[in-house]
Amino acid sequence: MFLPKYPDSPTPPPAHTHTPTDPTPVQRPLPSVSIDRNAGAALVVGGVVLTALLATVAVTAISVAVAAVVLRSQLREHHRR
Repeated sequence: MFLPKYPDSPTPPPAHTHTPTDPTPVQRPLPSVSIDRNAGAALVVGGVVLTALLATVAVTAISVAVAAVVLRSQLREHHRR
């Protein structure tokens, strides 16, 4: 005879409970990637070049912003006279 935990509950007990067949996941090894020395050197040089280009763009943007502020200040003083 089945006695429910909560006799006043209108919800019937679950008919099926899930039990995992394999509780531990299968550990798969990652594939090994081999990079030769020339490819590594090219990757490092490419990173250095891209970093230098990014720094150049940043310095140029700052220089243009400073020049714009200076020109705006000079034009404002010129219009006041």
